[in-house]
Amino acid sequence: MTPENEEEKDQEVLDAAGMKSSNLSLSLQGLLLDAPITMVLGFKIAARETIEQVMADALSKCGSKRSFVQAVCLAVSGVNHPTDQQRILGWLRDIFPSHVRLYVRNDAVAALASGTMGKVHGCVLIAGTGSIAYGFTEDGKEARAAGAGPVLGDWGSGYGIAAHGLTAVVRAHDGRGPSTMLTSSILQTLGLSSTEALIGWTYADFPWARIAALVPVVVTCAEAGDEVANKILLDSVQELASSVKAVVERLGLCGEDGKSAFPLVMVGGVLEANRRRWDIGKEVMNCISICFSGVIPIRPKVEPAVGAGWLAWNFLMKECDKG
Repeated sequence: MTPENEEEKDQEVLDAAGMKSSNLSLSLQGLLLDAPITMVLGFKIAARETIEQVMADALSKCGSKRSFVQAVCLAVSGVNHPTDQQRILGWLRDIFPSHVRLYVRNDAVAALASGTMGKVHGCVLIAGTGSIAYGFTEDGKEARAAGAGPVLGDWGSGYGIAAHGLTAVVRAHDGRGPSTMLTSSILQTLGLSSTEALIGWTYADFPWARIAALVPVVVTCAEAGDEVANKILLDSVQELASSVKAVVERLGLCGEDGKSAFPLVMVGGVLEANRRRWDIGKEVMNCISICFSGVIPIRPKVEPAVGAGWLAWNFLMKECDKG
């Protein structure tokens, strides 16, 4: 295939966390494929059985066979060590023929790639139920900050914001803290009649996302002028900004003078959920730009799963250039 006779190939992109899929059509210029499709998969769950099942489902949805696959890119949460990567690569090699190119990366790489069209350079801030800042230099160095979970201080996360909101309600109830609009708003949202009932609700089930779902309530109260809710959001902004600053400084992404340009990709519901008067993502950017004037904010218009597709594209192109 030549640039003059380019052909579009459909690539199946999956996000195993939510079992969502979308078709990504990429124009493959100058790349001769021996197979009719290239399949790219983006994952957040690293269980062998899950991977095998979703692979099978993707192939079925494509109406394709394993022998037709050209490349697989897995962006997997928690995969930071070569040992982990090799284990998953071994699983994949058991599934796909030897000609298939296999790539395994941390899911933060796919999140970054969703905003840079596959270029692995810059910093990504992910703030959803949890939070993490991850950075990469063009020569392959990487660094991270936060991401150890809510018990170990990811207080800029959705869970952290909501947990502080719940704590504020309890403190107001027993006299340790000021009264707050959060009390009535959270109780109404959950359909509860008292703070005592809220305590029972909190400990009835432990999934972090269940707590994090209350972030919009905290934001609404802050926008309505509640000082307690406003402080919770301001503190979360500082937490998220400090994570980015730590990564940027460790990798020197800002250059020696602190003014070099670098992309900051912002991903996750906390950064996107509310863009009215209280925009958490915008406030984080304001904080960071004070320290690093060259920062280029990017809010991706595609999901990280598509970022995994761009990664596979770029990896394939590099291999073809070398070959």
